[in-house]
Amino acid sequence: MADNKTVIVNILDKEYQIACPPEEREALHNAAAELDERMRNIRNTGSVIGLDRIAVMAALNLCHELQQIQGTSGGEMSLDKDTLTRIQKKIDKALQSF
Repeated sequence: MADNKTVIVNILDKEYQIACPPEEREALHNAAAELDERMRNIRNTGSVIGLDRIAVMAALNLCHELQQIQGTSGGEMSLDKDTLTRIQKKIDKALQSF
């Protein structure tokens, strides 16, 4: 861990400093770019307000996709847009009650 260097990534126009080994720097930047894009898409729908809720939505969507890929969701792998849209609507509805 002594070889870790601080890497700065931007997500929703905020800077985050993250310790990262040099060989994982590109992967970290790619992950941050993916997260930034997903969070912007959620924010742009207008149905979720607040950085914390946008982050939770993005995290839930990513975890769900990972579960489907790993086969732990109990169903067949299906990453089509309609499935993700239905899941996002359910999560949006659940978050509205907070």
